[in-house]
Amino acid sequence: MLKNGLELIDLRFNGLGMGLGNLSLLSDAKTRSISAENFTGEKGKGAMASEGTGKAAARDLGVGWKVSPSVVIPAHDSFTLAHIQEAGVIQHIWLTCGPEHWRNLILRMYWDDEQTPSVETPLGDFFCNGWGERCNVNSLPVAVNPAGGMNSYWEMPFRKTARITVENLGDTDAVLYYQITYSLTEVPDDAAYFHAQWRRSNPVAYKGVHTLLEHVSGKGHYVGTYLAWGVNNNGWWGEGEIKFYLDGDDEYPTICGTGTEDYFGGAWNFEHPHGQYGQYSTAYLGLPQIIKPDGLYRSQQRFGMYRWHVMDPIRFEEDLKVTIQALGWRSGGRYLPLQDDIASVSFWYQTEPHAPFPSLPEKDGLEII
Repeated sequence: MLKNGLELIDLRFNGLGMGLGNLSLLSDAKTRSISAENFTGEKGKGAMASEGTGKAAARDLGVGWKVSPSVVIPAHDSFTLAHIQEAGVIQHIWLTCGPEHWRNLILRMYWDDEQTPSVETPLGDFFCNGWGERCNVNSLPVAVNPAGGMNSYWEMPFRKTARITVENLGDTDAVLYYQITYSLTEVPDDAAYFHAQWRRSNPVAYKGVHTLLEHVSGKGHYVGTYLAWGVNNNGWWGEGEIKFYLDGDDEYPTICGTGTEDYFGGAWNFEHPHGQYGQYSTAYLGLPQIIKPDGLYRSQQRFGMYRWHVMDPIRFEEDLKVTIQALGWRSGGRYLPLQDDIASVSFWYQTEPHAPFPSLPEKDGLEII
């Protein structure tokens, strides 16, 4: 804006970047919410459903009494959770469904009418629950609470449209409860778009690495890692280094970690107390899931870990590649390259357009076995 021939900066708060420090600030942003009780998020259009999964339970009470709390996504079909057609920002997603569906329901997000998704990942893995068994998570961007209440607080801005879909690759119908809260507001020019990508190496090739990301092009910053790690050997499995190749790095990366447990904020094999894995879930780092063999059919150790780069984002100007080694020990104090089952979700922000993601595997390639 101009005043007396001088350009002034518009300092009105737009409702993005929420936190305790700006919670008292007034804004012209408009809060809306999409759920099975208001599929469009329109003002004054909630709780009007006359049909829905709760119709029988509400038969004595009628409209306005939880007639449509959830949706049924048929087997081998897709459902659009949200299609917002104004500028704004998604600020909270809550959803829940049975854990048997967490690897078969594929979550996708599209910004500003793009043709390929910026987010594509199994539902459970996106919420740090990659093993199909309920696991509580107590972190800032992701919280999972009893019994399977999944919450995302990742900020997701868009300038024209936002579309969120779920595809059911399974052979049975899935009942999904959900609520997506967002603000309609102006989005600044320097706000990047949210991305998340799932990958799996099952098993990791001998002397190979698990690639979390590659061929990312554009300017942005990497903000988080989730790993669902299945161990296929005896002994400690986490000596491997994570590597971030930035802006033209070739054989050697700019950033290299010192070990798997170190990257996730732990130390000394996560072993505390002695002889036991120490389970933890904090604001930015966690090992919230430890699955042990049961002496019968559950033969492998499995782990779920997250690392959020909220306070230390990894910035790139042109391109990004991320890998991690699977490394244990063999005789004589020598490293042993492992062939473990590693699935990952990488979280980052970048300018558009993004490079198309590699195709997800078929249902058998997603399966937890």
